[in-house]
Amino acid sequence: MARSRKVQEVIDQALSSDQAVANVGLGVDMVEVERMERILSRTPSFAQKVFSSQERAYCDSRPYPAMHYAARFAAKEAVVKALGLGFSSGISVRDVEVVREEGGRPSIVLTGRARDVAEALRITDIPVSLSHTKTDAIACAMALTQDAARTRTVQMTPEQELAQQFKQARAMLDDLGSAEDVSHADRAL
Repeated sequence: MARSRKVQEVIDQALSSDQAVANVGLGVDMVEVERMERILSRTPSFAQKVFSSQERAYCDSRPYPAMHYAARFAAKEAVVKALGLGFSSGISVRDVEVVREEGGRPSIVLTGRARDVAEALRITDIPVSLSHTKTDAIACAMALTQDAARTRTVQMTPEQELAQQFKQARAMLDDLGSAEDVSHADRAL
């Protein structure tokens, strides 16, 4: 799927920042809902091996369980990618659990080796986003260190953001004015 230029610029800017690289891990994964449906029907024990009882209860309570299982599986994959690892490095799929907060927002709970790795990396927060259509489920997870989480909570008001944008525009205009002055001076010589 093609990204818009603006989205790509935001991603490039975030990934090029030294602080972003040091304080944030990003993981994205996508699962075909139909594939999850086939796995669940062919191997009924799969859900018990991969998902917690809370995850199974939620998914099974939905009109189309495979869609929700697919989203949660994608989230588990996204989280281990955000940690910079994979399930092959000793992390079990059961070490990453997708729970729902009181308002319904998905949240991640780490146990076992996944928790140990997150602690060693000084990860303090793993926000996750899940989305799905009839055909695909996608999840995005960010592993944030304490420094990144602190930066995330310090958000500008719209007025502060506008003031910053104005300062940047003014600085750009000043630079253009300086360039024109130099150009006029060169012509005079």
